[in-house]
Amino acid sequence: MLHILQAILWASLAGIAYTYVGYPLIIAALARLRPRPHATADIEPTVSVLVAAYNEEACIAQKIDNTLALDYPEDKLELVIVTDGSNDRTPDIVRSFASPRVRLLHEVERRGKSAAIARAFPATRGEIVLFSDANCFLERNGVRRLVRHFADPAVGGASGAKRMLDEGETPSGKGEGLYWRYESFLKACDSAVSSAMGAPGEVWAVRREAFVPPEEGVILDDFVASLRLVEAGWRLIFDPQALAFERSSASLRGEWVRRTRNAAGGWQAWTLLPGMRSHPSRLVRFQYLSHRMLRWMVTPSLFVLALATCVALGILRAGPLYDALLAAQIIGYGGALAGWVAARRGHRPGWLMAPLYVVMLNAAALVGGLRHLTGRQSAVWQKAR
Repeated sequence: MLHILQAILWASLAGIAYTYVGYPLIIAALARLRPRPHATADIEPTVSVLVAAYNEEACIAQKIDNTLALDYPEDKLELVIVTDGSNDRTPDIVRSFASPRVRLLHEVERRGKSAAIARAFPATRGEIVLFSDANCFLERNGVRRLVRHFADPAVGGASGAKRMLDEGETPSGKGEGLYWRYESFLKACDSAVSSAMGAPGEVWAVRREAFVPPEEGVILDDFVASLRLVEAGWRLIFDPQALAFERSSASLRGEWVRRTRNAAGGWQAWTLLPGMRSHPSRLVRFQYLSHRMLRWMVTPSLFVLALATCVALGILRAGPLYDALLAAQIIGYGGALAGWVAARRGHRPGWLMAPLYVVMLNAAALVGGLRHLTGRQSAVWQKAR
């Protein structure tokens, strides 16, 4: 029994270490030693910025102003906003802009973001369609940074990097800022050797003829749609200098809701993207499983196994090494709990945000997986508050 517990513990720790340290080191080494360059050029194709906005009256005017001020020829850039289901002033605010470059699509019924995107995409006119969120603001050169990658005919999509406007102001902002810097590093390495493993809905662009609209009911429409490009043989490029800025969830509760939804969407994507699991490229299969599926579907359970076996080995007095490992986990989870208490009381958790965010991400992945398996996760997006 003792040897079995020890084997489970070390296997769990090895899996965790591979997910968060091993794979990043491997993909970084591959990006340095075996990069796969692609052509770029200062091209100016026609671009449609497509925004799905549900009850975004607080920020939609700023989004329109931000888009119209982008550094791109006016006759080659349009903004299409689909506000299906909105029952606030969002549609009226869009209508108030007397610009031929701004178009509104609105239906009373709300069927979710994937349905709205599928309905709105045929109405766009651009050779390149750039997806963005209503509460996300692009840097002035954002469009130019993305479209330059489409000079390479093998590139089907290009995504930018997300940055938090309030990274140092809120607990969730600090945690999400750290997460996105780590994620951007992985995306850059993935992109350098083949393709990025998914694009964020805040800022990504697609070659018109390459896009396959997500079917209704897809939770992570941007993730699924962007990886369907890779399934079809296109490259998905990540540009860390194409920046998009937004505010984080106002509370850890809001971030928790968002992360559980993302995890449920990750589980759903496993069934929606069979071509990623059987991709002709072994490298792409390796990236997809290591970067995405392990993090959502396997590693969260390994944290539970590692803690449970450490406790059992401590009870069985397996030795000082296992006592030390148990103590380290207690310190880590204790730090996460202390960070949560500090955030609940309105204080900034400081360095405690790191263990808190790691624990929250993995706990949310477990809950999100259960919500998907039990059919309790709705595809209709609710704002994180």
